[in-house]
Amino acid sequence: MMEKMIALQQKRRSKKGGFTLVELIVVLVILAILAALLIPALTGYIDKAKQKSAIAETRQCVMAAQTLLDENYGANGSSAAPAIDKVVALAEVNGEITANSITVDGSTISGLTYKAKNGQEITYSWSKDAGASYTPKTK
Repeated sequence: MMEKMIALQQKRRSKKGGFTLVELIVVLVILAILAALLIPALTGYIDKAKQKSAIAETRQCVMAAQTLLDENYGANGSSAAPAIDKVVALAEVNGEITANSITVDGSTISGLTYKAKNGQEITYSWSKDAGASYTPKTK
């Protein structure tokens, strides 16, 4: 009786245990379902990140435009809108400022439209009542 038990244990040990094809397919299907659920959520975060990046670049352009406006006013008393190419160079951004979109209210930049390289277009507007706002253009 004891010999039979030892032989049975040795048989069990000698068998190689592994996953069956069905088990592997089930695991792959579950992973595919999880990936399908995760991808739409990630694309939303990617779009938000692109928008935040474009808003940051717009802020840089507004700060550069305000700096150039202040320098022009200090040098010769002029409150004309600064040149777009100078604003882009000072802000060190890769996007572009829409032609004639820089508006000046007294000695303050009150409007600017910036289009980032990632396709996002942001409009900056400022008023005494509402303050500053950065509005993305919806597609």
